[in-house]
Parts: sequence; C-alpha cells; structure tokens
Amino acid sequence: MIPVFIFALYCQLKVKSAFGKYSKVRNRRNMTGADAAYQLLMINGITDVKIKQIPGSLTDYYDPTKKEICLSQDVFNSTSVAAVGVACHEAGHACQHAQGYAALKIRNAIIPVTKIGSMLGVPLALIGMFLYSDPLIYAGLILYSAVALFQLITLPVEFNASKRALQTIERSGFLEGEEYAGAKRVLTAAALTYVAALASALATILRLLLIANRGNRR
Repeated sequence: MIPVFIFALYCQLKVKSAFGKYSKVRNRRNMTGADAAYQLLMINGITDVKIKQIPGSLTDYYDPTKKEICLSQDVFNSTSVAAVGVACHEAGHACQHAQGYAALKIRNAIIPVTKIGSMLGVPLALIGMFLYSDPLIYAGLILYSAVALFQLITLPVEFNASKRALQTIERSGFLEGEEYAGAKRVLTAAALTYVAALASALATILRLLLIANRGNRR
C-alpha cells in the first residue's frame, strides 16, 4: 500500500502544480472556461446542457442526470489556459452522454453497486476475518471489487473526454502553441489521478486477500 499511497500523493501534487502554473497563464483569446465549454457544446450540436458555477477548486464535474456542466470558481470565469482545458474536458463528458458513449453508460449503471461496495466491502471482509468466516470475507471482496471495476471503466471515460477536449481546442483554435501544450499538461496530470485510484483499489483487494490467506493458514 505504501508505494500506491506515494504514487497517489505524487499524482495529486502534479495536478495541483500543473493547474496552479497554467491557471496563471491567460489565453490570447480571452476565453473563459464557461465560454470554452459553451463553444465546445455548440460545435457538437448540443443545446440542452446547462453550464453553472460551483464553489471550490478542482471540483468540476458533469452531471448526466441534470445535464449540467458544473465548473468551479477557478474555472468558470477564468481566462486561464488551465480553465479552458478543464472546462472543455467536462464538456467532453457532455458530448459522451449525448452520443451514448458505451463506457460512460456502463460506469453510470454500476454507480449504485459501487457506492454499496465502497461502504460495505472492506468492513464486511474485516468482520469475516475476525469471525473466521470465509463467506463474509469473499462477500466483502466481491462487493469491493465493484469499486475496482468502476475505477477501471473510469479510465477510458476520462481519457476519451480529454481527447475530445484537446481535439476541439486544437481544431477550433481555442488555444495555440504553448497554450495548447499547457492545457494538455493539465489534463494529462489529472488523468494520472484516475490511474492512482485504480491502483489503490487493486492494492486494497490484494491486501485483503493476503490477510485472509494468512488467517486461513493459521
């Protein structure tokens, strides 16, 4: 778990560093994050998605149930290179939703199971170990495996959203040259956090299996 924790910490620091650096770089077109998200939606013929501001930093997300792109205060009105990249990434999720992107459908479908698995999986497995109950241990592991599956499916969803964002940014001239490279660095750093989340989930499953195996040998 220690190497995974270090990797996750590295990813978080890399995201904050990249976002912090390019949130200070103003784009030449003076385009805000909200403007960029709106333009990307229009280019893809999407007119039924709202764009709103929410509090916090790096709290941006797309809500498919309400068809809302929620942009943090550091992105919504900012004209930085980082803001354009992040906003277009979230708009990329809206495009996935509108076009019925398969991986996004699967991820949304397993969210209820994932919530149950994240809450009950590890406690159930630990209780099973305490009671020397293999059925409880493996029930917990199966439940928590839904978390790992969710993180695995999240990877293509997030990578594809960034790919859509960067393609539109480049083709439509939202950002050019070093500006485009800066937005790409921000999104690449953000993508690593999802890799870290998957690694953490797999490491947790492996750790529980090893503990259960030691208990069985005793």
